[in-house]
Amino acid sequence: MRTVIETAEAVRAGEMKAVEVLDECLAAIDAHNAPLNAFVHVDPELAHRAAEAVDAAIARGEDPGPLAGVPFGVKDLEDCEGMPTSQGSLLYKGRPPVAADSIHVGRLRRAGAVPVGKTAAPEFGSTAFTHTKAWGTTRNPWNLERTPGGSSGGSAAAVVSGMVPFCTASDGGGSTRIPAAFSGLLGHKASYGRIAHEDAALSQTSVLGALTTTVADAARHLDVAAGPDDRDRASLPVPTVRYEEAIESLDVRGLRATWSLDLGFAVVDPEVADLCHAAAHALVDAAGLKLVERPFAVDNAMRTWLSAGAVDPWLDLEPGMWPERAADFTGLVRAGLERSEQWTVPRYARALRHRRALEEAVADLFRDVDILLLPSTAVAAFAAAGPMPMEVDGRDASHCGPVPFTMLANLCWNPAVSVPAGLTSEGLPVGLQVVGRRHADEVVLRLARLYEQARPWPRFVPSYR
Repeated sequence: MRTVIETAEAVRAGEMKAVEVLDECLAAIDAHNAPLNAFVHVDPELAHRAAEAVDAAIARGEDPGPLAGVPFGVKDLEDCEGMPTSQGSLLYKGRPPVAADSIHVGRLRRAGAVPVGKTAAPEFGSTAFTHTKAWGTTRNPWNLERTPGGSSGGSAAAVVSGMVPFCTASDGGGSTRIPAAFSGLLGHKASYGRIAHEDAALSQTSVLGALTTTVADAARHLDVAAGPDDRDRASLPVPTVRYEEAIESLDVRGLRATWSLDLGFAVVDPEVADLCHAAAHALVDAAGLKLVERPFAVDNAMRTWLSAGAVDPWLDLEPGMWPERAADFTGLVRAGLERSEQWTVPRYARALRHRRALEEAVADLFRDVDILLLPSTAVAAFAAAGPMPMEVDGRDASHCGPVPFTMLANLCWNPAVSVPAGLTSEGLPVGLQVVGRRHADEVVLRLARLYEQARPWPRFVPSYR
């Protein structure tokens, strides 16, 4: 499978037809999707119409755009015109196709990208593994007994198995970086507001994005997707840099970086810790960073994230869904809805104060350093159908769970990226997380690129090449 950039440039140059590229991807989906359950909906007819339009534009001497002819999957929490959006839920499964693209998908299509289908997600994006009543279990190509993560699990499985060059993702608490870590991919969570999001929640943690096999592909995606829209009052102005150029030229030597194994509260598998610590030092050396000792311990960020989002309206329910159809929800979503009914305004105000305290602690950290390095997750991929393990290396992890590290950047709006840190003794990928100052997406992507050059990772699971 060619990269996003290789595919787009070959199509733009007339070296390949967009329809030919699409047919390769559709054949890969036919060959690999059944055991993985990455795609829950595929529309070859709609995709062929889009690919034919790209080829027709090229025949007229026009440039279809920087993503010309690149097939991609759309996470099933996001709208794509002509396809249904099920939200991973029985409550939405079986509805007709939606009439309009999300802002994000619309930008990708106008850049020439070709949507082929919808990728699996846990119900309403609620968990770090992808298993639903609506669509069953999505599996990790590295080991079918393990999860590719969540909530962008279907997107991760589709990309790392070589079905499509990239898929859309979203990240409200780690849903791009966790699947990237579990699947050996590049997962960039942009600064909050970098990519306009018409459905951004009032809790203001969710960020749209993509899962890719290379840093350059992530940069090109961001160049296409970034920018404001009046439907998103928090969307940021047009970037002042071109990310695809910045990842090759930005001077980051001398930036101050600090390493944290556990943020002061988490329990981490020793093998994951060793892999991530080694990867952090490799990045420091490759980028010429200054590694500084700066202790950083915060109150449990996982609990802060859970409490601040307890009445989060990202779970967009219609009249008659709750509690009338309680039995149709997965257990975790149902439990969350039940808890939210017990929340009072004073209790929610306390949760927001806890979040504010976390924001102040992170702001204080970034007065002393430029980069925070830490594991993306506390464990490698766990069982495909869950539950999430609450014991790590024989130690109680019920207070933090297996994925306690990603929420920090969501709550505080920092850009962050997960890069592959290596494989465990069981052959499972592990991710190193790089967190930067707010709005400095070019810095974390440049660091990811330097790391990629120093320690190239396999773009696909070897057995799926």
